[in-house]
Amino acid sequence: MSSLRIKICGITNRADAVEAAESGADAIGLNFYAPSPRSIQPKAAAEVLRSLPPFVEPVGVFVNEPLSEACRQARNIGMLRTIQWHGDHHQVYDTFPFRYIPAFGVQSKDDLVRIQAHVAACKELGHPPAAVLIDARVEGQYGGTGVQAPWALLADFDPGVPIVLAGGLTAENVAEAVQLVRPYAVDVASGVESSPGKKDAEKMRRFIANARSAAAAVLS
Repeated sequence: MSSLRIKICGITNRADAVEAAESGADAIGLNFYAPSPRSIQPKAAAEVLRSLPPFVEPVGVFVNEPLSEACRQARNIGMLRTIQWHGDHHQVYDTFPFRYIPAFGVQSKDDLVRIQAHVAACKELGHPPAAVLIDARVEGQYGGTGVQAPWALLADFDPGVPIVLAGGLTAENVAEAVQLVRPYAVDVASGVESSPGKKDAEKMRRFIANARSAAAAVLS
């Protein structure tokens, strides 16, 4: 585990993006899945992107879109270089020049086998994911549920690429999650909100501070 990266996902407006960046987030997530209460339209996304300071990474979140279509949309929006893909059937596709992060809901060891198989298939074709995002598995939903991922199951899991841990993270539990799973990054949406799609500045600051403190303790 190297220096922990922190992503605030489900950003829907410029003010929350700026607050997340000023609070120390390494990345923000822009959700283009229309049914989500955290979805954002391309025009609003462009305004958010223009407001980001240097070195804060914007990530485009897509659900059940063909990866070719997700890449097309990301290209049209501009300034996006990372695609986070949620869906029912994971695809192997060359997303270059975009980094590809497939998301998986996990409930049992069978789900871990599924992640390893997808990573292996991507590597075999020369298109390894930049990382995998691991969330709680909730049937019919694609993140933002507030349900905690099974940390104990993930404690010794190595998919062969970095892990981004999501699922029910809050300022109160992120330190324990970091200590158990030791992920490359943590990803939070509902855990730092005052309401769906509206971030709470104090919750973001406490989440980031607690996550970084836990990571420093692991590395010391």
